[in-house]
Amino acid sequence: MLSVADLTVWFGQEPDRVTAVHGATFDLAQGESFGLVGESGSGKSTILRAIAGLIPGWSGRITVDGRDQRADRRDRAFFRTVQMVFQDPYASLHPRHSVDAVLAETLRLQGMDRIDQRIVKLLDDVGLGRGFRFRYPHQLSGGQRQRVAIARALAAEPRLLLLDEPTSALDVSVQAEILNLLADLRDEHGLTYLMVSHDLSVIAHMCDRLAVMQRGRIVEILPAANLRAGQGAQPYTTHLIEASAGYRPEARP
Repeated sequence: MLSVADLTVWFGQEPDRVTAVHGATFDLAQGESFGLVGESGSGKSTILRAIAGLIPGWSGRITVDGRDQRADRRDRAFFRTVQMVFQDPYASLHPRHSVDAVLAETLRLQGMDRIDQRIVKLLDDVGLGRGFRFRYPHQLSGGQRQRVAIARALAAEPRLLLLDEPTSALDVSVQAEILNLLADLRDEHGLTYLMVSHDLSVIAHMCDRLAVMQRGRIVEILPAANLRAGQGAQPYTTHLIEASAGYRPEARP
């Protein structure tokens, strides 16, 4: 479904150019859920944005459903196949557009018909009733806003979702609800996920495989079962797993 080969991503121009990702390579099968983990600034979200066409400065090869993508543009067919869910659901929704307007605009841009019926179905799919249709973002909780953002992504009937820290801006009590929703949607619609998260427990729960990133490079790709077992081949992976385990009294100086 997705192939990334020798992807290098940079910002700015020489002599001030900064390279954020160095030669990343990985593949996703149709229906797979793949995670990207690593410390802040390791290049995880940059990879998602390069795939989505939000960063023009990259080299290498990005192939989506067998089609090579150009660095300078994405066509309508791409956005019918790939959609992205961002970290902050409030920032990603227009504050003066109702839920109805947000979904209707997306559906029209994708050339969809039966707009009213599709909006109702999308709201049902993400666990929001018709009563939320004409509300505005400020009238919704963080979890409800993220459900609207997911509905907007589903409006194009994509096959691949890019998930950039989809629960990190939410209260802990709401995070599990959104993760369970994403898991159910993946099963129901046969979706492929590429998920970025700093929370290893989220990746272990949601993903089949994952890539560990350090300073813009992929240092290891491993099955999620290894992550759950606390097993990594590279020292940095082991360190990351240990750090995610939290506070240990015996580790005090």
